[in-house]
Amino acid sequence: MTPVRKILVDLMSRARPDTGLPQLLCEEVVERLPVSGACLSFMQDTSTPGLLAASGETAAEQRVLQFDLGEGPAVDAYTKGRLVQQADLSADGARRWPLYAPAAVAAGVAAVFAFPLQIGGIRLGVLDLCRDTPGPLDDDTLTQALLFVDAAVAVLLHLEGGEHGIPASDATIDDWLGSSPEVHQATGMVSIQAAVGLTEALLLMKARAFSAERSLLEIARDVVSRVVRFDS
Repeated sequence: MTPVRKILVDLMSRARPDTGLPQLLCEEVVERLPVSGACLSFMQDTSTPGLLAASGETAAEQRVLQFDLGEGPAVDAYTKGRLVQQADLSADGARRWPLYAPAAVAAGVAAVFAFPLQIGGIRLGVLDLCRDTPGPLDDDTLTQALLFVDAAVAVLLHLEGGEHGIPASDATIDDWLGSSPEVHQATGMVSIQAAVGLTEALLLMKARAFSAERSLLEIARDVVSRVVRFDS
């Protein structure tokens, strides 16, 4: 079992009606990594934060600050599609984010790390981590964090599908991860056929898969082979 699958299966085994997968994922990040807070957000653009879960009040507060003020690491990570790090927010963070940095420091945040959640060119949201002491993420921590990023992508896709638990099958988890090249190729084709964005194209395929009781990968393969079309 790969590390990402193990994370997902562990989350599934602990899921309860009052504690969803996003919350469990944030708690697991804080438990296993040397960070003091974690937030998971679904985003369609920088004006819709869509905060799904946070591991503590400070983490949630610094996340909300970014969208109230219109700047910050999560905003940059989503718009630029890359990891954004600030190991010492009080030292030079204000040069990057003159409004956000002082407010976050006042809330008790010393360092921030924001990871974009995406599949190819499809941007889904952000997983952002914070620490109450300054300092960068070492290589081992960064490697572990990237595993949680992949797991967070699966959780977001899973939530978009309207489901409530993650089966422990390898095929299903691979399907949610969108790791197949066919899914990436089909998403681009559907985007052109239906004249919609990449995120909407992926959701169209997921909706077709759900209604037909088939997997996303099966629908993607039909799109690539021209058996299925999504003309507008």
